[in-house]
Amino acid sequence: MPHYQYEGITQTGKQVAGTIEAVNETEVKSSLRKTRVRVTAVKEKQSAHLSGFLGRVRLKDVSAFTRQFASMNSAAIPLVDCLESIGEQTENTTLRGAVRTITSDVQAGTSLAEALSRHPEIFNRLYCSMVRAGEAAGILPNVLLRLADYQEKAVGMRRRVKSAFAYPVLVGVVAVGALVALLTFVVPTFASMLTELGAQLPLSTRFVIGASEFVKIWLLPAVGIATGVVIAVVYLYKRNAAARMLMDSVCLRLPLFGDLQKKSAVSRFSRTFGALLNGGVPIADALEITSTTAGNRVLEQGFLKTLEAIRSGQPLAAPLKATGVFPPMVIQMINVGEKSGQLPGMLVKIADYYDTEVDSAITTLTSLLEPALIVIMGILIAGVLIAMYLPMFEMVSSIG
Repeated sequence: MPHYQYEGITQTGKQVAGTIEAVNETEVKSSLRKTRVRVTAVKEKQSAHLSGFLGRVRLKDVSAFTRQFASMNSAAIPLVDCLESIGEQTENTTLRGAVRTITSDVQAGTSLAEALSRHPEIFNRLYCSMVRAGEAAGILPNVLLRLADYQEKAVGMRRRVKSAFAYPVLVGVVAVGALVALLTFVVPTFASMLTELGAQLPLSTRFVIGASEFVKIWLLPAVGIATGVVIAVVYLYKRNAAARMLMDSVCLRLPLFGDLQKKSAVSRFSRTFGALLNGGVPIADALEITSTTAGNRVLEQGFLKTLEAIRSGQPLAAPLKATGVFPPMVIQMINVGEKSGQLPGMLVKIADYYDTEVDSAITTLTSLLEPALIVIMGILIAGVLIAMYLPMFEMVSSIG
């Protein structure tokens, strides 16, 4: 029997997390509901071969699968035939094995959504919920096409973010490497030469030589300590709810980065929520699933409070405004869409608009980062070189 990792909230509002053995996600939720825990996230615990790098299924792979599946299903090809054909063409071995298992489950009489939900490391709650709603309403081809569009936009956004930050990161790594090499190999040569000459060293030169000695002695320990700190921070972020809440809150307040994260959250929320509503998922279920895709615990808590307000009969716009993330224009558009019955379409428009806003914010951020990194590292390297040449200039001028 598989093990599932879950997160939830007790009746007193306390956040809990743990692992439970169950047949499927439904049984997990049912068991926890008996203990008065409202589940906010649940996923099957990955086995070693799936969690490894070689067994990883990327969003790009799932997006390609969904597009092929949607195209074939829209052409009225039987479900099992679609899955068998795609399974033979899939290059990713982990995904291919999962598709073959899903095909067998469907042939045995299992619903497609249930078969997909048995592979939560590949097909998340959003995916399975939309498929389940599509099957129930008899509009599975349309839902698969919407899912394919949604995933392709998500893949495109990730690609743009990675490509935008690749160059600044590369510049930073090369510059730091050059500075470390300078302090490790070049400065000691100059230092020994100046010592032999018996020159009186200025303060700046002594400082650079001291920095060189520090780097030579402490470079490896410093790298080890930094690695340990990063691992500790990541562990706390994943395992400690209070630490994660604090870190996420700080991230939202950072200049430039905080604004980018808020715009990304608005875009992701609108597109995910709109896709689920378009797929026929009830509004409360759609909002609960969307909250798990927030990527930030502070935002997730805000969305869960919105969910509680909706379940108590309040409209959507007011509790979303209370989160402090959504600009007035977005709140107004959601309010209009809710009153006119066009909320899914309005959410898609918001998502499209904020995709362009995120692109603009990324462009602005990277355009500031690139020259800033170059200038800072240029000043540091130039400062090291000037500090080492300065005693020679003074010696030459005193001789002259």
